[in-house]
Amino acid sequence: MVTFNGSFHHMNIDAASVQNLEIIEPFHSALLGTSNKKRSLFHMLKTTKTIGGTRLLRANLLQPLKDIETIKARLDCLDELMSNEKLFFGLSQVLRKFPKETDRVLCHFCFKPKKVMNESLGVDHARKSQLLVSSIILLKTALDSLPLLSKVLKEAKSSLLTNIYKSVSENEKYAAIRRRIGEVIDEDVLHARVPFVARTQQCFAVKAGIDGLLDIARRSFCDTSEAIHNLANKYREEFKLPNLKLPFNNRQGFYFSIPYKDVKGKLPSKFIQVMKHGNNIHCSTLELASLNVRNKSAAGECFIRTEVCLEALIDGIREDVSVLKLLAEVLCLLDMIVNSFAHSISTKPVDQYSRPEFTDHGPLAIDAGRHPILESIHNDFIPNSIFLSEASNMLIVMGPNMSGKSTYLQQVCLIIILAQIGCYVPARFATIRVVDHIFTRMGSMDNLESNSSTFMTEMKETAFIMQNVSERSLIITDELGRATSSSDGLAIAWSCCEYLLSLKAYTIFATHIETMAELATIYPNVKISHFDVDVKNNRLDFKFQLKDGPRYIPHYGLLLAEVAGLPSSVIETARSITSRITQKELKKMEVNCRQYHHIQMAYRVAQKLICLKYSSHNEETVRQALQNLKDSYLQSQV
Repeated sequence: MVTFNGSFHHMNIDAASVQNLEIIEPFHSALLGTSNKKRSLFHMLKTTKTIGGTRLLRANLLQPLKDIETIKARLDCLDELMSNEKLFFGLSQVLRKFPKETDRVLCHFCFKPKKVMNESLGVDHARKSQLLVSSIILLKTALDSLPLLSKVLKEAKSSLLTNIYKSVSENEKYAAIRRRIGEVIDEDVLHARVPFVARTQQCFAVKAGIDGLLDIARRSFCDTSEAIHNLANKYREEFKLPNLKLPFNNRQGFYFSIPYKDVKGKLPSKFIQVMKHGNNIHCSTLELASLNVRNKSAAGECFIRTEVCLEALIDGIREDVSVLKLLAEVLCLLDMIVNSFAHSISTKPVDQYSRPEFTDHGPLAIDAGRHPILESIHNDFIPNSIFLSEASNMLIVMGPNMSGKSTYLQQVCLIIILAQIGCYVPARFATIRVVDHIFTRMGSMDNLESNSSTFMTEMKETAFIMQNVSERSLIITDELGRATSSSDGLAIAWSCCEYLLSLKAYTIFATHIETMAELATIYPNVKISHFDVDVKNNRLDFKFQLKDGPRYIPHYGLLLAEVAGLPSSVIETARSITSRITQKELKKMEVNCRQYHHIQMAYRVAQKLICLKYSSHNEETVRQALQNLKDSYLQSQV
């Protein structure tokens, strides 16, 4: 059998789980009955300023880290940013000075292009030359901002920021590249986003006097640009259009924009390509079209001659492309940690997020955890906790529909993902055993493309989990076996749980099947919890609070059926049938509880011993806890 291992240094999350957990895209863009937009975890954290930082954030969410030392280094960095406002705001300001396309610049220096020949001087080559010139200007802008970054990082204490400071400040190759660029490129040239300003900067990037043909092409470019602006002034006076504007874009070149209210009747026949755009009219003339062609041709000649002048410079930069790659990686990482992680935490109320702790073999414990996405939409979000260990590695969550089970399952997974990318988590306290794979079996829908019914889709997803699960996996199952007959569904759900109980993986299993609670009477490593619901006047009052132990909400399905309008005689018959079934099940559970009581007690002791093993208490406190544990165990045996 062929199995896919994925990355050995990152957590694996399969495509179905990415969708179920709403990591990249939400299931529904808007919540029914509200004007609030529901976001994914990626959208919530996407406050990065660079394209590379956004890409790195997405990659980290899809493949969180497994190496504890790397995660701790990021968390130490985040600790320092949260406690040192000067450093946080200083880095935020400096990172804005770097062009957001800095990481893309590397593409133009990794491969050596063919030398410029006369026969290749066409429109396509002019465009390639323009991109190359733009990359040189971007690189110059980025290198000009490096000293500012070094100055801010100089006082940093965390290992991550210290290593970045050393790699940026103590590497003389950056200064050498900047000197080489300064010998050819004009000092006043800067990276610009406005299209015509950017084109002008690119045409005048190389210092004057280096290439005679370039100087001639520049003069032609300036003459046509000036002629275009003179033409606009002429039309303003001739046609009495004082508000006529002259915008520019890379596709059309220059064109006229005239407010609709200034046009009385029809435009003069001189204007062509007339198009209404909002409250303005966009148009051109034959004279402008002719000047546009000449201006574009002159700019193209400038780009090609500039590339000829830059060949030696580019060859020199290409030799040091490794340090540029390092710089791009550093900027992407800083952008993610500062502008995404630190920024997101700083916008939340104080102490709402905490630093997670990590162990190799310890428990998964989250105290007062909250859903990172939904808490920003609902101000009164109810926090819930979880505790799983080797002695109690399965949690069965029960409760009626809409009581909060699916939200709770998703919440646990998202908190673990946030922790393993090196970010704070929305909880009072969290300690996490590093997870190597998150498996989810959530939702119920058929798959027409693969000719799979709802039940077949469930079984395929469950089979995938069984075949790939490991000791460090986290398995989330939201209902299993509901899409087939009740007896077969119960049998499959029970046998799957028994299989997972034999592993060391942590499992959270949400179900409506009340019989599943019997697992806890037979297997001591099963814990039962339920979401609290009150029944008032035949209505369900949801508390969204997770509580220990099973709780049977009497006939909650019948209450909903009654509200839906089923005849009262049908409801009464259903009540009598379900009460007889419930009595039989309760008798069976009582027998199991008496039979397996001693095993249950031994496992509870083992669970508390594991907790003490990973606790940070002093020796005296641990001794006292062991004595108390011994006394309570002996007392229970009497």
